[in-house]
Amino acid sequence: MGKTNLHSVKRVLHVIDSLHLGGAQEVVQNLATCGSPRFKHEVATMHGRGIYWNRLRDAGIAVHSLSPHKHLPLYLATLPALILSTRPDILHCHLIPSNIIAKPIGSLLGVPLVINHDHTNDPHRIDNKLLLALDKSTNRFARHIIAVAAACRDFLIHHESIPPEKITLVPNAIDLRRFSPGTIDRRESRAKLGLPPEAPVIAGVGRLNPQKNFSLFLEIAAAVSAEIPDARFLLAGEGPEEPLLREQASTLGIADRVVFAGYVPDTRLVYSASDILLMPSRFEGLPMTLLEAMAMGLPVVASNLDGIAEVITDACEGFLAEPGHAPAFTSRILQLLQDPSLASRIATSARATIETNHSVEKMTSAVEAIYDRFLP
Repeated sequence: MGKTNLHSVKRVLHVIDSLHLGGAQEVVQNLATCGSPRFKHEVATMHGRGIYWNRLRDAGIAVHSLSPHKHLPLYLATLPALILSTRPDILHCHLIPSNIIAKPIGSLLGVPLVINHDHTNDPHRIDNKLLLALDKSTNRFARHIIAVAAACRDFLIHHESIPPEKITLVPNAIDLRRFSPGTIDRRESRAKLGLPPEAPVIAGVGRLNPQKNFSLFLEIAAAVSAEIPDARFLLAGEGPEEPLLREQASTLGIADRVVFAGYVPDTRLVYSASDILLMPSRFEGLPMTLLEAMAMGLPVVASNLDGIAEVITDACEGFLAEPGHAPAFTSRILQLLQDPSLASRIATSARATIETNHSVEKMTSAVEAIYDRFLP
C-alpha cells in the first residue's frame, strides 16, 4: 500500500470536558490512536489534565489543556485561539460541557465539520431543564451526532427533537489484542492488588460517585458474604464517595473483606484477578468497563440499563438485574460462584459478542466513514 498523501490528511480536534478516568476518554484515545493515517488527531481538554493526558502524549498525540480549573472558564478564550491556530477540518465534541461550549465556537469560526458524540443517558438532562435546553439548542451547530447506544439515540430523538437521520449509532469498542483472556497472570494480579490467591473475588470498577452506585455494591457484598464468608470484594477507582463507602463497609461488618484499590492504571489486573464484575449503576450509556471485562472473559452482573442491555442478553453474555434491587444481584452472583460451568459458558459467549460487535477497528472505521460522508 502506498504512503498517505500528506495533502489529503484531515485534521481532527477532539474536545472533551476532562481527561480523567472515564469511558468517553477511552473512546477518544481509541479514535486518536487506532484509526487511519488519513486523519491526524489532536485532543483538547477543557480543564486540567488527568490520567489520559500522559496516555495520549505517550502515543504521540498532541494534547492541549484549555484551563487549569473547571470553574475558571479560560476555555472561552483559549479554545477559539486553538481552533484558529490549528485550523482543524473536524471538531469532534465529547460530553455535555464540550457539546454546549465547543460546538457553537467551532461553528462560528468556520470549522468545516462539527460532530457531537453522545456517550450517556445522563438523567440530569431531564431533571435540569436549563441543561436540557442548552444541549438541545447547541445540537443545531453539529452537522451530525454519534450515539454510543440505541438508548442514547432514542433520548436525542424523543427529548431533544433531533431528526433520526442526523444520528448514527456507533457502539463503543475496545482493542481486543490488549483485552484478551490470559494476557495477565491471575495470581500475580491478585498479589499486586492485595487479594488472597484462592478466594472468590467480585470487582467493581469506576469512579466512586453516585452514578456507579457502589453503596449498593457494598450491600450486595454483605449479602454474598453471609453465604460465602471467604468472598472478597475489590473496588478499583477513586472519587468523592470513598470516605462514605469505607464507613459503610465498616458499618456492614465487611471492612476486612473489601479492598479499596484506588485508581488502577491497567484495568486488566482487576479483570484477571476477579471472578465476577458487578455493575449496579444507576444510569449508563455503553460503559467501556463492561466491554473490557467481557473481552477478558469475566462474567458480568449488571443493572438492566440502556446500552448494557443492548450488549448483554440476560443469562447469555452475562446477567442483568433490576436497578437498585440488591436481592436480584445477590442471587445472580451466588449462582455464578456456585456453578463454574455456567460462569465459563457466559464468559465464552461474552467474548464472542465483543469480538463480533465491539472491536476498535469496527468503531474507528464507522466514525471515519461519518467524517468522509460529511466533509466538504
